[in-house]
Amino acid sequence: MRFALLQNDTFLRACRRLATPHTPVWLMRQAGRYLPEYRETRARAGSFMGLATNVDYATEVTLQPLARYPLDAAILFSDILTVPDAMGLGLSFAPGEGPRFRTPVRDEAAVDALRVPELEKLRYVFDAVTSIRRALNGRVPLIGFSGSPWTLACYMVEGAGSDDYRLVKTMLYSRPDLMHRMLQVNADAVAAYLNAQIDAGAQAVMIFDSWGGVLADGAFQQFSLAYTARVLAQLKREHDGAQIPRIVFTKGASPWLAEMDSLDCDVLGVDWTANLGRARALVGERKALQGNLDPNILFAPPAQIELEAVRLLDSFGLPHTGPGTGPTHIFNLGHGISQHTPPEHVAVLVDAVHAHSKRLRAQLND
Repeated sequence: MRFALLQNDTFLRACRRLATPHTPVWLMRQAGRYLPEYRETRARAGSFMGLATNVDYATEVTLQPLARYPLDAAILFSDILTVPDAMGLGLSFAPGEGPRFRTPVRDEAAVDALRVPELEKLRYVFDAVTSIRRALNGRVPLIGFSGSPWTLACYMVEGAGSDDYRLVKTMLYSRPDLMHRMLQVNADAVAAYLNAQIDAGAQAVMIFDSWGGVLADGAFQQFSLAYTARVLAQLKREHDGAQIPRIVFTKGASPWLAEMDSLDCDVLGVDWTANLGRARALVGERKALQGNLDPNILFAPPAQIELEAVRLLDSFGLPHTGPGTGPTHIFNLGHGISQHTPPEHVAVLVDAVHAHSKRLRAQLND
């Protein structure tokens, strides 16, 4: 497949721990309900799944934030639950209720029936990746993604979002054999799914372990970290002669950051509970770091948003410059952007990150 030459490789360079002219910035859920143009497109689509499964709509909403802000990467518009939906669990989105599965996985027979889905059932995702990559025309790189094996299992067992994870943790503690079997299938499915996104044109891939942080110490290593590692071991490292960075984000994983350093990935994302300076000291000589502004800071006045962006960049410290590799930082939120965020506040944040990160580099050259 032929695509346009990349014009802004700042994000990919930072993933590889190479020097960059500024700290690249993109935002989790940057294409979403906080943008009025997204809401208009979703209304035309008729439903979330109508939006996500339509290549033209998925392309349109992926590019919407790039029309507003000078972001350094685009991320595929899709959902983390496409894989279990392709397994036959029946994904739907009720208004105001979030995702729900028609047939949750709650007993041995249901676990035994799980299989890595036929990738053709996810063709709409791969077609969207190719369409978005072409529409970007080399402006910025495109990130593909999936939910982690554990996070997918949470939704698959609970049948929807959960406040206490009672059902999935009951299975984990009472029938760990079933949980391991489900996670093995999930890991192999996620790896195949991400590799297909790479084949379709994704220039980096990210694993969202949104619910790893709800696990106890010990359980996290056994049921989340081990299966994220299983995915990473199967991922393509290169495609069409280009390196494909691999990013892992686990919400609530600050206590296990040193252990996550063992993962075979290029970038570790951290949530807002982590101190970037300490995270850099722990893993910055081997991994790039991504994060980690509290999304609710975007409700503050613009001057405070600028101050918080500066504080976070300063907490990471002076960035790597010059030849070779060294500690690098990709600016992001500590989790997804809120649907209630004022769009103009996002512009303030992106501009502040670019401006201050350039000042930091200028200090090194003075």
